[in-house]
Amino acid sequence: MHLRHQIVALAIVPLVVAILTITAFITWQSTRLAQSSIETFERNMLKAKETELLNLTNLALSAIRDVYEGAGTDDQQAKDRVRSILTALDYGKDGYFFVYDYDGNNIVHPRQAFRAGHNWFDLVDPDGDQVIANLIGKAIEGGGLHQYKWEKPSSGEMADKLSFAAGLNKWRWMVGTGVYLDDVYAQTTAAKADMRQNIRRTFTIVAMIAVPAVLVVFATCIWITLHERRLADEKLRALTQRVIDTQEEERARLARELHDGISQSLVGVRYAIDLASRKTSSQADDAAAAIGRGADALNGAIKEVRRLSHELRPRVLDDLGLTPALKSLTENFAERTGIAVAIEAETPDRLKPEASTALYRIAQEALTNVERHSGATRVEIRLWSERGRMRMTIADNGKGFGGAGGGDQPMSRGLGLRNMKERIGHFGGIFLVRSSDTGTTLTAMLPKSAGQPAAPLQEAS
Repeated sequence: MHLRHQIVALAIVPLVVAILTITAFITWQSTRLAQSSIETFERNMLKAKETELLNLTNLALSAIRDVYEGAGTDDQQAKDRVRSILTALDYGKDGYFFVYDYDGNNIVHPRQAFRAGHNWFDLVDPDGDQVIANLIGKAIEGGGLHQYKWEKPSSGEMADKLSFAAGLNKWRWMVGTGVYLDDVYAQTTAAKADMRQNIRRTFTIVAMIAVPAVLVVFATCIWITLHERRLADEKLRALTQRVIDTQEEERARLARELHDGISQSLVGVRYAIDLASRKTSSQADDAAAAIGRGADALNGAIKEVRRLSHELRPRVLDDLGLTPALKSLTENFAERTGIAVAIEAETPDRLKPEASTALYRIAQEALTNVERHSGATRVEIRLWSERGRMRMTIADNGKGFGGAGGGDQPMSRGLGLRNMKERIGHFGGIFLVRSSDTGTTLTAMLPKSAGQPAAPLQEAS
């Protein structure tokens, strides 16, 4: 995986993790909220069952109150009548009243007749709870609720049951009734199942939306990256080809300069020396003049070599700095072309050598284009520093890029403006071009990083 792809992946992975984390947190919060709601619902249902049991018990006690209060401790007739009343108080398929004495003997059980007359004090449910003993204990305490497991008459299966037991202390009887809780638990179980299903559905929907969205973003980023890379590769190939073409053009120019200038001058020197040699051999009077002409031709060849060397790399730029190099460049330009050049350098330059070379090459390229294409009669160059940032402007009074002949065409075919921009862009600077029918102005702005740090002051010894 390329570095760009790794960067994109590092940007996408935290997004995916964040989405999954948020989804998980929302799911957890939703689960807690739903669980709390279900628990509240279950408590309310149990509270309603407790209220129902109290009402049923009060109803039964009201039905036997007259008989019980008017009977004595050993009034068997009253006991039989109370037994008959409680046996008849049957409600629903699983609702009934039961009676045990405080010793655990069953007196009334409408749904399980086999229990009558037997002692069930030590009866325990599947959970090990002493059902009858605990119910009798609640009755002796004045009445209370007790939950246990008991066989459900309608289905014959063991189920959770909540009963309320009250005491008839005069007869040492425990009267109770209960309701089965399996319907309550069934409702809460169904609610929990619905909750889990809804949460899974929500999580699935979020995943189906978020994951494809992230994948689309990732794929789009990859596509854009590849597309930009192809464009960058194409631009790089084009730039490389322009560099090669420019190198070939420069080599061709140097070859023409050497052939048309230096080579012709050296040929002239050779002919002059040959002529001087013949005249000297024949002791002619004009031998000295022939030698003088050869010396002049040799001086011309030397000047041409110096001019080419100066164009390739001016020595004054390395020895004296940017400002003297620009002045030398403009003097030679004005002398060669007849175009007036004014240069203004307000402050001494403190630039890195690479930055000085970049500004010099920009000025050199600009003057070349002024000479070849602008038709200008005057050029102004200004070099100054603004808050530690070096600035240079080159302005001419030519016809501009929009003039006849298209002053920008040569630059578009070679490196031209792109070369200037890239030289300034290498240092993080800015290159601006403003052109009209009345002239062109180029502005190069370098950042502070292109300058050299100030030399530390030496303390006096």
